[in-house]
Amino acid sequence: MGSAAGGRLFVVSTPIGNLSDLTERARSVLRSASHVLAEDTRRARILLERAGAAVRPLSLHAHNEAGRTEQALGWLGGGRDVALVSDAGTPLLSDPGERLVRAAAEAEHDVVPVPGPSALLAALVVSGLPAAPFTFVGFLPRKGAARRRALAALAAARETQVLFESAARLAATLEDLATAAGPGRRVAVCRELTKVHEEIVRGGAGDCARRFREVAPRGEVTVVVEGRPVAAASAEAGEEARALAGALLEAGLAPGPAAKVVARHAGTTRAAAYDAVRSATRGRRPEPE
Repeated sequence: MGSAAGGRLFVVSTPIGNLSDLTERARSVLRSASHVLAEDTRRARILLERAGAAVRPLSLHAHNEAGRTEQALGWLGGGRDVALVSDAGTPLLSDPGERLVRAAAEAEHDVVPVPGPSALLAALVVSGLPAAPFTFVGFLPRKGAARRRALAALAAARETQVLFESAARLAATLEDLATAAGPGRRVAVCRELTKVHEEIVRGGAGDCARRFREVAPRGEVTVVVEGRPVAAASAEAGEEARALAGALLEAGLAPGPAAKVVARHAGTTRAAAYDAVRSATRGRRPEPE
């Protein structure tokens, strides 16, 4: 429950490019808020002028979030409303603000969403790929083992994945994805959404990598990645089931009980588990007499 005496923290979605996408409710909140927090105050100032808001934006970024959060809690405790905006789109998605929202909620102030534009949802619904389930990845690590692990997870995921990437790193990321998931893994590269030069490129990761290596992209980029195809997932599940069946048979378990264990632990149907056991049985060499 929110505090009746305190102010409210509004989490306000802002246009991702086209300023006409600012909602009337967002405009009203920005006009009435006592304080507006933004990572980039220069961009926020343009937005506030468009909304007709006289308030001066204050910065909230990774280097001052702790102190600014304490300051904002003081404002809220004094009954003043605070608006948190993103540079573009919905706050907290690869932007600062989580600490503030968590602290305001823990202090039992009302935290109010003001929905609106979102680059990840805009890209997802025009990608031509399954919209549910999906996972938002944010930005991939730039290098090293963390990047390799992230790419491996991306390649293995069965649901659609959405990630942000800079234009400068787009081609390299698509090349890495083509290596990890195969050049045919389908992607939709959504660039400059809602802006004059909006571009949506759909195709295999390998082809898209070559395209953007030849013609360097500009602007904001969201990439939607197809989940691991069912055929590939089924093949891998079958291999896992056969490996488990072989290990159980080697350990002395009879075929019937082994099939039940495989069905339970390998995520396959009982029929597929019995097939795996039969396959493993045929593959075992008879012991020498």
